[in-house]
Amino acid sequence: MVTDEIWKLPAIVNRFLSYRAAIPLAQEQISVMMSILKTRKQPIQRFLDLGCGDGILGAAILGEYPSARGVFVDFSESMLELAREGLKEYADQLAFENLDYGDQAWVNRIDSKGPFDAVVSGYSIHHQPDSRKRQIYEEIFSLLKPDGWFVNIEHIAAESQLAVDLFNRHVIDGRYSIEKASGGTKTRQEISDIFMNRPDKDANILLSVNAQCDWLREIGYEEVDCYFRIYELAVFGGRKPNLKS
Repeated sequence: MVTDEIWKLPAIVNRFLSYRAAIPLAQEQISVMMSILKTRKQPIQRFLDLGCGDGILGAAILGEYPSARGVFVDFSESMLELAREGLKEYADQLAFENLDYGDQAWVNRIDSKGPFDAVVSGYSIHHQPDSRKRQIYEEIFSLLKPDGWFVNIEHIAAESQLAVDLFNRHVIDGRYSIEKASGGTKTRQEISDIFMNRPDKDANILLSVNAQCDWLREIGYEEVDCYFRIYELAVFGGRKPNLKS
């Protein structure tokens, strides 16, 4: 099976969701994303959640901007079903697109639904080859309104083996705590073996956050920075300039 196809399997989706609770400072990462978006002078009226998973990032945006209209894109129908169910109270404001943004044709499907005040993505773009990552950042730039923000909460390449080891330990310890609290019987070693040998691991194509920020600057984003980082995780992005200002 092609490595990125693994994310279409419900069992993999469920495993990811079970481990997300153990992601280091996950809520803080979303809070940083929202702090960036709230620097806009105008409220967010239209947004795109790219590789949306169960829609957690879009849900955060709707919590702050309840009248916003959103587009949720994912190529996993299992993930989209979770997003639809979790956001059903906003159903009239939302569109859900089952498509693969690894294919450049995705922009043609989405272009008529933009331009967007914000494009956000969480733990998704790192599955693409590096050359495709850069193209995606260019495509996102084309979909943004002037002053629109792109914020990426992402799995990145660490600069040291220690950071990798600390990340793995944090997730394994967190998942083991959840296992014990829920009355599970798996040992920490069993949790570790499952995590370290997870079938979706080979789908990760990690790249340094500095290299990706350099790409954003070259494309034309401004205010580009890594706004948060811990171990192998980062929140980074940039804003599309308003040439009229």
